[in-house]
Amino acid sequence: MSHGFDAATAISEAHAPPEPRIPGALGALDRMSKALNRVIMGLGGLALFGACLVLSYSVVIRYVFHEPTEWQDEMAVFLIVGATFGSAAAVQAKRGHVAIEALTSLLPPAVNRVRLVLVDCVSLAFCLFFTWKSWSLDHEAWVDGQVSQSTWGPPLWIPYTLMAVGMSLLCLQIALQIAEAIRLGPSGAGWARPKIGLGADINRDMRGRPDVTPAGPDPMGKTVRTGQKAGQARG
Repeated sequence: MSHGFDAATAISEAHAPPEPRIPGALGALDRMSKALNRVIMGLGGLALFGACLVLSYSVVIRYVFHEPTEWQDEMAVFLIVGATFGSAAAVQAKRGHVAIEALTSLLPPAVNRVRLVLVDCVSLAFCLFFTWKSWSLDHEAWVDGQVSQSTWGPPLWIPYTLMAVGMSLLCLQIALQIAEAIRLGPSGAGWARPKIGLGADINRDMRGRPDVTPAGPDPMGKTVRTGQKAGQARG
């Protein structure tokens, strides 16, 4: 199982060569999606920083100055919700969500290519349902004027809107990757060389010796062929 960002992978990605440009309308959508994801990731970082400031202010006010607080906790939750759901599409673009890799090493590369596209299709179906439900809740909160049960009582359409927009962007990202996989193959949809998670760390050549670098999950089958060539060279 692999998931999440790590410092070592982030460093290697920061110095990685630019990816080849995808031609046509699909490439334009891909570049627009990447630009939007960069902006949202920056806003998400600011939101998390703001949540830290709000919670720190709450602690100081409550336990140092003994003043009651009303808005800090919910404000922090709203900021975290926005950062979490808003960054979901950017994380999906780098294949950074939780991935169960139990079948990767058991199936042949040809079957893995089909499996990866089917997994994206199932993920898109689930996210579409989640998105529809989020927009439904957002509409109900807006029409009925629903507010929180706290003393502050902020309108509930704020977190629902953040959820709905984030899930909508995630659906668009998955749909784009499915289109890239159908047109260019799964390698064109970000599967061939994972940039984050356990697969990236294991497959990265750490010492300039690809013949001795451990081979991790490789759904495209390249690790197997590379290992065979290395073994023939040593023989």
